[in-house]
Amino acid sequence: HTRLPVVIPDRVTHEFVRAVADTPVPVIVVLHINHAQEIDQAVVDAVSQLRQVCRSVLNQSVILAGVNDSSAAQIALSETLYASGIDPYYLNVLDQVAGAAHFFVEAPRIRKIQQEMLDALPGFLVPRLVRETAGVGHKVPWMETLNS
Repeated sequence: HTRLPVVIPDRVTHEFVRAVADTPVPVIVVLHINHAQEIDQAVVDAVSQLRQVCRSVLNQSVILAGVNDSSAAQIALSETLYASGIDPYYLNVLDQVAGAAHFFVEAPRIRKIQQEMLDALPGFLVPRLVRETAGVGHKVPWMETLNS
């Protein structure tokens, strides 16, 4: 899990790629990209290098009020990711932590965005909607957390 190829794509060097290729286990890279505008040609080039040596390159994003809390933004993100060689994987609901309340998106809006994504995109471009739950060692499907 990393933002490195997004914020400093020049760090994905031939030496780095060779080191990844030399690992004894298959490597999966999960990027953290929240908006299609974060993906430029330098990111595409870095991902292209990673795809040569990684089993897959996935993305997880966080739904953020005022940043990407519309179906248009989420659809554009999924389509841009895919065109860049990155598979949409997780769409995280924001953890309710101190200092981040202004980014929180309410459940009805999230439901609407998810439905519009399902209506507009093929299934493989719709990331799994998840959230972190205290005491659970994995991400939990978001709908399961609404009743708890």
